[in-house]
Amino acid sequence: MKNSSIFTKAVHAGLDRSENHGALSVPIYNASVFAFADADEAAAIHNEVVPGFYYGRIGNPTTAALEAAIAELENADAGLAFASGMAAISAAILTTVKVGENIVAPRSGYSTTQHFLKFIETEFGIQTIFVDATDAGAYADAATDRTKMFLIETPSNPLLNVTDLREVAEIAKKRGIVTLADNTFATPFNQRPAEFGIDIVVHSGTKYLGGHSDLTAGLLAGRTDLIEKARQKGAKLFGGNIAPQVAWLVLRGIKTLALRMERHNSNAYVIANMLASDERVYKVYYPGMPSYANYEIAKGQMAPGFGGMVSFDLGTIERGRAFVNSVRLCALATSLGGVESIVQHSASMTHATLSPEEREAAGISDGLIRFSVGIEDIEDLKADILQALDNV
Repeated sequence: MKNSSIFTKAVHAGLDRSENHGALSVPIYNASVFAFADADEAAAIHNEVVPGFYYGRIGNPTTAALEAAIAELENADAGLAFASGMAAISAAILTTVKVGENIVAPRSGYSTTQHFLKFIETEFGIQTIFVDATDAGAYADAATDRTKMFLIETPSNPLLNVTDLREVAEIAKKRGIVTLADNTFATPFNQRPAEFGIDIVVHSGTKYLGGHSDLTAGLLAGRTDLIEKARQKGAKLFGGNIAPQVAWLVLRGIKTLALRMERHNSNAYVIANMLASDERVYKVYYPGMPSYANYEIAKGQMAPGFGGMVSFDLGTIERGRAFVNSVRLCALATSLGGVESIVQHSASMTHATLSPEEREAAGISDGLIRFSVGIEDIEDLKADILQALDNV
């Protein structure tokens, strides 16, 4: 299905009916241990001379189907599944970067990733150089002979900053630096970083891939050598493996990914433009607006849409809190990417642990609202947002 439409890939990705007695849904293999026919087979499979399964932390047929699916969707060589997005990103980083080496990463990005990068600097001596990732050249300027990874998050969380994937990948390849791109917000429906030369792609499968706010999962897709290194070291030694029941839920969610993303894209586009024309809103962050920074780059690497996330600034903590307290249809929650619309006030939730100065440095204003636009009727969503704005 290499040249198939993303709509077709999403329905069939990871499914090999010949391996599953013709089943149209990959079975859940509730097994952690797999027996062998004889000692020769045991040695060959256990030592990975031939493909097969022997222990759930290393592989499971249901998990393998999910790994094949994410590789197909991302047009990557191989995939690897984990219990969470943070398990995936930490495995990718810690199997690539050693003590004394460093990473170049966005100054503004997912708060838990930022905390992880600061943790490994304090505890393990792996430094991170934070840059303005909207300028691809900033990666080149920051890199040293100790730099082993460029970390990219595009669009970023929560400001939806866009990084030029192709340019950063080219800079990295000239210097022998591994690139890792978080594609959670865009999803493979809108953007496939491997097609722009990125080495490893990471997803929080909890979000759009699962799509129903009912699971926690993480995924990597990318170069075979790097994925296998993450499997043998990150997955095998750190133990952040996904359960087969959860892998099956992600596979089921992926089947409707393309349909859901069409609606997320179109709803978010309408909401972003409505907010941009409302004088009660100070600023709107959305890569699909021509006035937005790096819009031309976003237009070139994101197709057919710009994702389901919109962020906007209401000016103060008080106004931000008043807004999230006033929504009726939208849910006030931390996560994103589900079929339902979710709002959060970043300064009092995900970024509350940062000082005002740290939030300012990351561009997180006191009144910033992150809005995961769901698939509800657009008129109902507009009405809920407008009535909430009446109360700020």
